[in-house]
Amino acid sequence: MKTIRHTAFLALALAANLHAEPIPENLRQNGWFIGAQAYTFKEFSAFEAVAKTKEAGGNMIEFFPGQILKPGSKEKIHHSMSAESIAELKAECARLGVHPVNYGVIAAKNPEDVRAIMEFAKKMGLYAVCTESTEQIAAWEAAAKEFDIKVAFHEHGGSMSNPKYKVWNPLYILGVVESRDPRVGACADLGHWCTSNFKPVECLRILNGRIISVHLKDKEKMGPSPVVVAGTGIVDVAACIEELKNQKFDGHISIEHENDWKDSVPKVRANIDFVKSHGK
Repeated sequence: MKTIRHTAFLALALAANLHAEPIPENLRQNGWFIGAQAYTFKEFSAFEAVAKTKEAGGNMIEFFPGQILKPGSKEKIHHSMSAESIAELKAECARLGVHPVNYGVIAAKNPEDVRAIMEFAKKMGLYAVCTESTEQIAAWEAAAKEFDIKVAFHEHGGSMSNPKYKVWNPLYILGVVESRDPRVGACADLGHWCTSNFKPVECLRILNGRIISVHLKDKEKMGPSPVVVAGTGIVDVAACIEELKNQKFDGHISIEHENDWKDSVPKVRANIDFVKSHGK
């Protein structure tokens, strides 16, 4: 009997260790969890992206694969990173008070890829991962349950002229996730929806209750166009924020300013201030 109890205890302990940490409540800014997608700072290292996120007023960061770890390093951000590099990255985030919250957009070719990505997310203590690999939905759902980490399906711009690329359409994403575990949902990229000539607020409504994370950016006009600061372009960012409030969205918002690559901190700060000015 003692052996059975001991085995059960070990199983429970192992299960507990598979759970990633939720976003800490003390990181809310006027009700929101808000930071930056490190891709905004792709011209710099991940360490520098963490520092720039803090400088812009964010306190969380979404890493992307392929970014140099730190100046002078050959290591890149990836789910195959060494344990030493993972520890170093986490320590730098902790030093600057910027919480790692997500990883992506990352592709998965098979269930083994999915598992490797989710194991990395667990080690990093992430809230979610971001991907476009909907063909692996069964593996993503199983891993989301096992690791208790959310999976957000992201979209770039697309159209009916390229039927092989489907994730641009929120109706397609809804069909993929609506019968699945609630930890599987969408990354709402407001700017890319405009690239596809969609109104972002309407896309949010289609995916009501399934929004895991947000990539926030405004665009100069519908279709392919430059990124601008929230409130100055075609995206009705204020209406999108109100819709997120209506849906009781409680994930994170990552500012993704894909412009002004060498000096984007002021624009990221303006975006963060815009969100904070519409508190919940």
